[in-house]
Amino acid sequence: MELDLIIVGAGPAGLSLARALRGSGLRTTLIEQNSLASLEQPAFDGREIALTQHSAELMRQLGLWPLLGEANIAPLRDALVLDGGVGADQSRMRISHRLSPRSELGFLVANHHIRRAAFEAAMGAGEGEAPALICGEQVTGIRTDAESARITLSGGRTLAARLVVAADSRHSSTRRAMGIAADMHDYGRTMLVCNMTHEQAHEETAWEWFDHGQTLALLPMNPDPASGLPRSSVVLTLPHQAIQPMLEMDETAFNHELTRRFGGQLGDMRLVSTRHAYPLVGVWARRFVAQRFAVVGDAAVGMHPVTAHGFNLGLRSIDALSRALIQAQQGGQDIASPQLLERYQQVHQRAARGLFMATHAVATLYTREHVPARWLRRGMVELGERFTPFKRAVAASLTGLG
Repeated sequence: MELDLIIVGAGPAGLSLARALRGSGLRTTLIEQNSLASLEQPAFDGREIALTQHSAELMRQLGLWPLLGEANIAPLRDALVLDGGVGADQSRMRISHRLSPRSELGFLVANHHIRRAAFEAAMGAGEGEAPALICGEQVTGIRTDAESARITLSGGRTLAARLVVAADSRHSSTRRAMGIAADMHDYGRTMLVCNMTHEQAHEETAWEWFDHGQTLALLPMNPDPASGLPRSSVVLTLPHQAIQPMLEMDETAFNHELTRRFGGQLGDMRLVSTRHAYPLVGVWARRFVAQRFAVVGDAAVGMHPVTAHGFNLGLRSIDALSRALIQAQQGGQDIASPQLLERYQQVHQRAARGLFMATHAVATLYTREHVPARWLRRGMVELGERFTPFKRAVAASLTGLG
């Protein structure tokens, strides 16, 4: 057997798993279709990741947290849910950090900083031998049996290992090649993401605004280094055909349009980054394991971003699987035994199922525009604002400490 473990995909999930297994004695190889340069210096992609307190602790354990850079970590103290238009037509529910045991609900970090830190932690100097890394190649074939798993690369090489783990996105071709079906929910919406400055302070509060005909999110960042103005990651969700004109607008027109869409509640807004668009598709793999095979991260569960739990859930899958693998390795057991993989599947399905279903329900309800749906969601926001135990439960969910 050449290897103990092959990880397909060197994104944040795959790299975090490789880092978690350093020093375990497991011989690990990462396969990534993109270039080494794109892993070492990831480009800004518009996405800002809301991290729970629990995820921050897991990242500290993995050695990622100090590599992010303090200037790149923004505190997220409160969350504000809004429904309806501006003024009397708008309902609000505020989730305060005072409902949790911490001084902030979580943190906000740009995705490209997480990718960079994960690469440095997995491949840099540190405890144990760094995993091998093969870049610029795709997995074109995979087969497993009771003794081993074998993958074929686009360059023609074949690698064998005791276990293959897919961490190659919610549209995982490796998962599909293993015959694992996935339920996909195309929400018919696309989100536009960018960074903007604004005149009014965000008070370290994240917004989720379910307006009529659009959904807006505001994720508080550290002040703009150039102007010192308050800065946020802005997320605008619209039907796909309505997003393209927003991408094509000149900067001045875009600034006016976003200021208008936010109802002027933040004052004048100004673009300070490139714009990026992502279609919204939720994915639930019907199985998380197969013979000598497992899925982690988005390859297992691809979340709608409305509850901001995608990467947090991915870290939970990394934690569950790495602990099981290290325990088996230390005990001289098979790291790909059916019993071990089934235990991992049960643990992660238990952690993910309720959150995935709740997120899907929220995303579906709050994008419907017929009158009964508007009444229902407004009533839910108003009731939630008055019912402190509910808000406390939401705060526990946002911190990851519930």
